[in-house]
Amino acid sequence: MALGDSQTEGVGDGDDATGLRGWADRLAELLATADPALMYANLAVRGRTARQVRAEQLEPALALEPDLVSVVAGVNDLLRPRYDAAGVAGELEAVFAALTASGAHVFTLAFPDLSKIAPLARPLAPRLTDLNARVRAAASRHGVTVVETGGYAVTTDPRLWTADRLHAGPVGHERIAAAAAHTLLLPGTDDAWTHPLPPRAVPGAAQALAAELRWATGFLGPWIGRRLRGRSSGDGRTAKRPLLAPVVTPGAEGPPGAGGRTVPARPQDAP
Repeated sequence: MALGDSQTEGVGDGDDATGLRGWADRLAELLATADPALMYANLAVRGRTARQVRAEQLEPALALEPDLVSVVAGVNDLLRPRYDAAGVAGELEAVFAALTASGAHVFTLAFPDLSKIAPLARPLAPRLTDLNARVRAAASRHGVTVVETGGYAVTTDPRLWTADRLHAGPVGHERIAAAAAHTLLLPGTDDAWTHPLPPRAVPGAAQALAAELRWATGFLGPWIGRRLRGRSSGDGRTAKRPLLAPVVTPGAEGPPGAGGRTVPARPQDAP
């Protein structure tokens, strides 16, 4: 089961017309390959803050009695001018505590440095570093597994990101899913997700400046406009996969059974 915001919903990997895939769906497909009886739900909705994830997604998640749960949120909070670091971390820790108390194996992600993806976001770098530290500390207190997606240079390669620089593209979502699968010790996984992409031509100063201006006018401006109007990209939206259901892996007609669940070994349980 997946809880969170746009990244977990799958924004950047597909579209609303053809359907969103995203790293959580990709991870579910990997898990279903290992156990076709896997049941999967995705409660994430774009634009949600940590408080909203707790208020809107925690109780439905607990009601479905999941065995394995991802909880990824906080970026929508730190992008706001009135950012309460302790409050955000507290909301996430409350979700961690409730889910682990129910017996679920919970995992979360540490975020890569946004300032290396979008240079205009450099003022947010200290907030992100602090949020990652708070999330790791809360995770440690509740036995939550942390997928360290931010510690490798490839995670800030622009080819892993969409043009808005806030959402992973298909390659990025694929890498996040692979990172989670590897951290969760899914059989047959390795650290190939950390390997760099092939070399690319580096844009010159003029091209880089032009790209920054296009990003500011095409994405940053509209985002600020929504904030000033009190609107969110997730207004009126609901979870794309609110109930546990079988996962159809790519190239398969469907799972041979349903109703069971699979949970990879926790890192501390591995020999």
